Amino acid sequence: MRNTELLGVHYKHDAGGNCQNDVTFAKQTSVSMPIAKILIVEDEPAIREMVSYALRQSDFELLEAEDAQQAYGLIADHKPDLVLLDWMLPGQSGLEVARRLRKDAPTSELPIIMLTARGEESDRVRGLECGADDYISKPFSLRELIARIHALLRRSAPHIASPTLQHGAVRLDSLRHEVWVGKKQAEMGPTEFRLLRFLMAHPNRVYSRSQLLDQVWGQNNYIEERTIDVHILRLRKALGKKASGHIRTIHSAGYQFHTDLPEKSKKKSGKVKQRKAA
Repeated sequence: MRNTELLGVHYKHDAGGNCQNDVTFAKQTSVSMPIAKILIVEDEPAIREMVSYALRQSDFELLEAEDAQQAYGLIADHKPDLVLLDWMLPGQSGLEVARRLRKDAPTSELPIIMLTARGEESDRVRGLECGADDYISKPFSLRELIARIHALLRRSAPHIASPTLQHGAVRLDSLRHEVWVGKKQAEMGPTEFRLLRFLMAHPNRVYSRSQLLDQVWGQNNYIEERTIDVHILRLRKALGKKASGHIRTIHSAGYQFHTDLPEKSKKKSGKVKQRKAA
């Protein structure tokens, strides 16, 4: 099998001369996982369309932008799980975009893979220092790109890489859209489910009301920050007395999902078990 390259994408030719690109191989070897939302920021239509097609074939949801301004709007409105960012963009460069995303609180942890024709070591170092989590030089293999996306999502977004999150007795299944506390299913609305999934994916970290609004509702929302308190109350009620202690209020800071229950909750749980045994 011989290889050729076109528009930065590897194509493979079998013994009969038939051409297959890495889109075919990506589909055959893709890992089964819940759909993640990927934003590709690339000004060359041919490359953008080829990469988008390959990722859709691998069950990703795609957003496309051809410059920085389009990218900022899509990030604010749709909250992608990962950004594929071209270095050489018209107007504002990919490096500047990466710096801005890292400075803004709502996007400071957004995974970024830099795509560029610049392959020198100094260029790779600049890209990583500006905030990129990974760096792929053009021309690149689509199969390798998809593998790197999966690897980065496993590290940065466990609620996507793994459909199930569990801490203590609380288990959240993203595929079934179910939450269980022990052997009992917890009934809750879609907003409380998204809120719980975000907090469980980042256990023991404290998030302010504004951060939760950005992460769960999106940046372009018109919701009062105190609305968060209502949804937290509903979430605690849905989890029940046994598990509601995982959702903690941190005075003047915000909320967190703590992996350990407060001592009071543990003692109450122990007393109930003793009564049942008696």
